[in-house]
Amino acid sequence: MGHVTGFKEFSRELPPKAAPQERIQHNNEFVGTYSEPQLNEQAARCMDCGIPFCHAGCPLGNIIPEFNDAVHQQNWLEAYQILSSTNNFPEFTGRICPAPCESACVLSIHSAPVAIEEIEKHIIEIAFAKGYVQPTAPVLKSGKTVAVVGSGPAGLAAAAQLTKAGHSVTVFERDDKPGGLLRYGIPDFKLDKWVIDRRIQLLEDDGVIFRCNTEIGRDLPAEELTRTFDAVVLAGGATIPRDLTIPGRELPGIHFAMDYLTQHNRRVSSLPLEAAPLWAEGRDVVVIGSGDTGSDCVGTANRQQARSVTQFALMHQPGTERPAHTPWPQEPAIFRTSTSHEEGCQRYWGINTKAFLGDENGQLRALLVTDITWETDVLGRRLQFTEIEGSAREIPCTMVLLALGFAAPQYEGMLQQLGVALDDRGNVRAQEGAYSTNLPKVFVAGDMRRGQSLVVWAISEGREVAREVDALLTGKTALPSKDAVGMFA
Repeated sequence: MGHVTGFKEFSRELPPKAAPQERIQHNNEFVGTYSEPQLNEQAARCMDCGIPFCHAGCPLGNIIPEFNDAVHQQNWLEAYQILSSTNNFPEFTGRICPAPCESACVLSIHSAPVAIEEIEKHIIEIAFAKGYVQPTAPVLKSGKTVAVVGSGPAGLAAAAQLTKAGHSVTVFERDDKPGGLLRYGIPDFKLDKWVIDRRIQLLEDDGVIFRCNTEIGRDLPAEELTRTFDAVVLAGGATIPRDLTIPGRELPGIHFAMDYLTQHNRRVSSLPLEAAPLWAEGRDVVVIGSGDTGSDCVGTANRQQARSVTQFALMHQPGTERPAHTPWPQEPAIFRTSTSHEEGCQRYWGINTKAFLGDENGQLRALLVTDITWETDVLGRRLQFTEIEGSAREIPCTMVLLALGFAAPQYEGMLQQLGVALDDRGNVRAQEGAYSTNLPKVFVAGDMRRGQSLVVWAISEGREVAREVDALLTGKTALPSKDAVGMFA
């Protein structure tokens, strides 16, 4: 521990951000970096707790106090080695992770937590600048082949780990470029696509083969994978969006959030659009859904110069204090304002959309909504809602973006052809910790198994499934487990 009283001497600070009216004029990342003294001070705030709950808060089991100490000592190689021992892609999580590790930080009990996410991003970017990040595949190969279906964070993590173990990995991706949700879904202003391309190049240098524009079950029979590869990892994500089937759903101007965000990603990257243009300029946009995807829609609509941007949340507005049902070290259910909200957005809480309303020309003109109240239990958890009598009203709207999350993976095609068993939620069934399906040598990881979740959980599952595949192929595995927390675990 480099600075014993650092948490008393220094307050939490985050890097500077471009002003909202400046950053909505472009689609690039807008968060700056710490100066060297600032980074040193932020790392010094880590208390090196006797029991570092941040380990448990992080789905990857990142060894946080140790890399904080290395940063404080300005030992960048050691900091990178510690961080990369548990996380294949710190450049992703350092930008887009909601940082559950910070919620579990002991310092957050009585103060602001250590800025773990920003420190993580600085470590990996410094490591790239200093040339520490190099291909890691061994010279000697196992002779075994693995097919990974899906190039999102789970598939990429599985491919990286299996390649590190000496296996030959081919990643199949139905889109024209690898990255999955990282590339087509998360806006460029949160994750510039050159960051993905840099990592894909490293994986290719390691020997990973990417076959894009290849949808298993359509362009290639699923049986061909099980016949020609020694193991198969399904990492296709949960891609079926939840719909809002209320009167007027057929009106033009109502779109799923991911269709909208994907198209904007393609436009920013100067790639051809695959459907009719979705553009918010001059329109009254309503985003239905209060999660990260909804927030991304808000930021994108502002960059497209929407006339107004409104966001609906069915739940009541959270408070600013940690509620009883999410005690420390759990991630608290509190009111949050994203960078997209800072850029301009009218937010409605406790509102239920009853119908989409059209004009005489059949065009979307408004939403019929009612206010609601929630019945809660003694801990403040929501049980059921009741509409407030007399609160029905119309809200003008000419474009709706449905950001209601994802229900399940696509069953038609690959999953149907394979005949994998599903759980009661429609996800691919696999034993917890084993990641094996009902089919021999076929494994599953990420949102396709656990349902819609975080990028950091997808990376964790990709790493864990790689251990199971390696053990199947070689009878043992030296790949690290998140449960083996320790130096270079």
